[in-house]
Amino acid sequence: MEQNEDLRAALRRELEEELTIQAMIGDQVFRQRYSYPDRYVEVVFFLITDYRGELHNQVFEAIEWARPTDLPRYNFLEADRELVNRIAKGELA
Repeated sequence: MEQNEDLRAALRRELEEELTIQAMIGDQVFRQRYSYPDRYVEVVFFLITDYRGELHNQVFEAIEWARPTDLPRYNFLEADRELVNRIAKGELA
């Protein structure tokens, strides 16, 4: 996050920089504090209700669309896995 930037604004900016889309940021759907051996993180996830523009990968090795039930097959960071599993089970849409 940049100075004086709230979470939604930071996410909107990052999505534009990294995927070239203008996202409509919805409600917060998940927040978790997670301790790795060398650091502590807090991850916050929001629902993207819509977006304008065409996805263009600017920074990642690869991006792809996947069915929610297929998400656990991907190599997510440990801090993200609880949310990924909940999405895959249909607990969060």
